[in-house]
Order: sequence, then C-alpha cells, then structure tokens
Amino acid sequence: MGHVDVAGVRYELADGRVLLDEVSFRVGDGAKVALVGANGAGKTTLLRLVSGELGPHAGVVTRSGGLGVMRQHVAAGSTTVGELLLSVAPDRIRAAAAEVDRVEIALMDDDTEPLQFRYATALAEYADAGGYDLEVTWDVCTTAALGVPYDRARHRDLSTLSGGEQKRLVLEYLLRGPDEVLLLDEPDNYLDVPGKIWLEQRIRESEKTILFISHDRELLASTATRVVTVELGSGGGNRVWTHPGGFASYHQARTERFARFEELRRRWDEEHAKLRAQMLMYKQKAAYNADMASRYQAAQTRLRRFEEAGPPTEQPREQQVSMRLRGGRTGKRAVVCERLGLTGLMSPFDLEVWYGERVAVLGSNGSGKSHFLRLLAAGGSRPDVEHLPVGDVQVAPVAHSGVGRLGARVRPGWFVQTHAHPELLGRTLLEILHRGDQTPDGRGRAGMGREQASRVLDRYELAANAEQTFDSLSGGQQARFQILLLELSGATLLLLDEPTDNLDVESAEALETGLDSFEGTVLAVTHDRWFARGFDRFLVFGADGEVYESDDPIWDEGRVQRVR
Repeated sequence: MGHVDVAGVRYELADGRVLLDEVSFRVGDGAKVALVGANGAGKTTLLRLVSGELGPHAGVVTRSGGLGVMRQHVAAGSTTVGELLLSVAPDRIRAAAAEVDRVEIALMDDDTEPLQFRYATALAEYADAGGYDLEVTWDVCTTAALGVPYDRARHRDLSTLSGGEQKRLVLEYLLRGPDEVLLLDEPDNYLDVPGKIWLEQRIRESEKTILFISHDRELLASTATRVVTVELGSGGGNRVWTHPGGFASYHQARTERFARFEELRRRWDEEHAKLRAQMLMYKQKAAYNADMASRYQAAQTRLRRFEEAGPPTEQPREQQVSMRLRGGRTGKRAVVCERLGLTGLMSPFDLEVWYGERVAVLGSNGSGKSHFLRLLAAGGSRPDVEHLPVGDVQVAPVAHSGVGRLGARVRPGWFVQTHAHPELLGRTLLEILHRGDQTPDGRGRAGMGREQASRVLDRYELAANAEQTFDSLSGGQQARFQILLLELSGATLLLLDEPTDNLDVESAEALETGLDSFEGTVLAVTHDRWFARGFDRFLVFGADGEVYESDDPIWDEGRVQRVR
C-alpha cells in the first residue's frame, strides 16, 4: 500500500504568476480521491507535482509505494502498442528495454563477441528488472482491451486504435500492475459507457491508492471516497479544499461552506464598523474632555489590533460561466434520413428529427456516431447553400448510402470531439473574435471590437486567456471556446460530439442551462450519463450494426464486431 501527502505546496508559472499556493491534502492508504476544479485551475499541474515531474517552489510532496501515472494524452511519444505499455512501466524496466533495443540495432551491423556479450548482459538486466514477468501482465491487458495477445499487438500502430482503446489498454495495465499508488488524469475521457462502468468497478475493487482527475459526475459519485477541489483564488494562487465525503454530499457541503464564508465576513464587517464607530465617538469626546483621552487610545488600540488580525479567510472565487446559445426558427423537420447507411459502419436506417428536439446519440466507440454527426455537419448528402456549416471549419466527406438532409433554414454548428480546428491554430482568442468568419452571403459570425470580445470571453471565464493561442489552451478551455463560437455563429442545429468530455463540472452544468434556452435542435453524441438525462430522444447505434430508437438511454451496447 502507499500514500500521498502534499503539505504547503506553492507553484509559480514561468511568468511569475502564482498558480498554486499553500496547497495541502493527504491521500491515505487505499483511498480513492477525486481531484476536481475549474478548467485551467491547476489540477494537471498538481498531479505533475505529486508525480515528481515538476518541483514545488515551496512546500513538500511525500509518497510511499510504487507510482503509476496515466497522463491525459496517453499516447504522447509512443507509436506502437508495445511502446505505449512500456511508457507506463517502472523506470528500471524502461531503461533495460531501451538498452536491449539499442544493442539489437547495433548487432545488425556488428556481431562481434563484445557486442554479443553486451546483448546478453542487457537481456539479463531486463529479466532481473522483471520485464518478462511484466510481459505476461501485458498479454492479459492486450487480450482484455484489444482481443489479441501481446505478441500480436505489440507492433501494432497506435493510430489504428481509438482514443478509448488506448486509454483502456493503459488502465488495464495500471490497475493490474505492481504500483501501489496511481495518478490518473481524466482516465474516463474517450471511454464509452461500458468502459466507464468497467473503470468504476475496477477503481472500487482495487486496493491501490488512487488520486484521479475527472469531470464525469456519474464516475465521481460512484468511486470517490473524498473530493479535493482546486479553488480559484481571488488575488493570489489557487488553493484546495478537501470534502471528507463522496460526491453525493459534495454540492451541499460546498454550498454550506460558501455560506459560512459569507456569514463570517458579515460578522467581521459588523464588528469592524462597531469598533470604528466606538473609536470615533471617543475621539470626539476626548476633544473636549481630557478624561476621555485614555478611552480614546484604548479604542484606537482595539481597532488597530482587529485590523492587523485581518478578516477571515477570503472566500474562493466561484467560476461563473454563462452560455447564451440563441439559435433560431427553422422548418418543422430539422433532420430527415431515408435509408441512410454509413459505409462499413452502420446498416441503413430512417430518422426524422423535429425542430426543438434534443436527441442523444448513444453507442459504443467505433460504431459510427461521430461519422453520422460529421455527415450532418457538412449539410447532409446534398447540401444547399443554406445548409453549409457555420464558421471556417472544413468537414471531411463521409462515405454513405441513402439520403440525409436538413430542413429549411437549418444551419449546422459542429462541436468537434478532438477539438481539431486547423483554422484556429496559431491565432489568439481576441484575433479569432475580432476577424469573425462571415461568408460572402453575409452568414456566419461577425467580427467584434476588443471591448465586446473581452466581455464575451469573460462570460466563458476566458478573459485571462484572451492573448493566448487556441492551441495553447487546456482541453476544457478549448471546449468552452468552441461553444462560444457556436453561440456567436447563428447555428440553428447544434451537432455536439462529446461536448462534456473536457468540461469541468460547473461548465457542463452551464452548457446544460444554455441548451435549455437554445431555440433550435440539438443532436449530441455522448457517453456522459448525467448529461444525457436532459434529452428527449435516444438514437442508439447497436452492436449488431443496426440503428434504433429508445425511450430511455441504453448504455450496455457492446463493441461492433468488425474484421480487423
């Protein structure tokens, strides 16, 4: 078993700003602790401090037990399945494997006895480090996650795996592996619901000590034994607050905590006003009665000491994200599909979506849900000019049969799950808003002045990031900015592909509120069970390749069986 103890940690950014200050919390042996907070508050940085990848500028981080780390982008730096699994293996095994690879490459040109001896030594070190034993575990992991043994999977290109398959593979290893302490940065992202249910069960059953970042409210409610919140500081760095219970009681406890802050500040202000009034009274009396001079001095001393002690702990700043999705009136039938088949993905199906409906598109990873949204985002099978997507986004064609068409005055706005917007790369948020993206027909998003742009960015808690480029934002900040562009675009059909994947809890709730007031139609691909509660209809992409409707969300559809 292992533990994590963070005491008085302070971390400053490269520009000198304090990101985290006086951060203290403990993750005890076997505890399952969720790390939550606003996008950009410093959760990932805090995980990097715990892992030792970054060093604090003050305070200490102590750990016991072996450490396994899952980063948000699990495949970074890896090109094959074998490299991915090796990237999360213990340091000694990684070093031994690297030496074996170097010597094997050298042996291609030189098979002299010294090099052969070096190769034998490298293999012995790999064995002593536990490499071959770990390959047995990897075999179990690839079989469970990919359906093939490690020997067949190790050289497979990672680009052939979905994001969910990559995460499932790493999670299979970390939860089975030797490390007693796990740091998981958004482990549920890209997992379909069966994968999330599997993850919840494995976390609950595991004896490991787990500190994880997640925005999935169902997963938080199911697994967290306590919740650590990174709270936004009003002036200095962000601090943390630990709720000793699970997520079910978290919101009520947080509301009561903020109410106590307000009550303590109110009492302090009242006492301060009382002491000041008393001092001024004695000052006035001392001006014409020398006997009051001592009382005046005592009142001054009491007031000075009270002010030097200062007010109670400053209330953390609450994130205030306000999304004003407008939309507009369209024809009664917003989307019509007639024998629409997605080539190699789903069999033909019929569908009618009426103006104002909220339709959740459900199913496992790889079933074709994102392809369906992309086809509609391009305007359907035979798009008219009025059906072209809003913005500068270029939509790749989707191979299909049958017809998918949009109704009168339906203008699609597309939220891309991967945040892949080449047209936004290298441009600051202010620049993007200032230039707009109006088309020659006058449609699209109008440009705006700096002051107006700053105001709308402030509503999305992005004002501080105005001079940052889109690609330098965190995943959650990119998601919020995508939604802001949809708000400004005039889209009447919102096509949302996993919109809550990177949004913090407050932003996800703001999106739900914004969709409630949106005058238009919404189709959303989602694996977020909490988010799906607000939808009217459920379109399910089944494991048998058939598309069907359900009155209630269906979360147990398995993977579509395809020839790989």
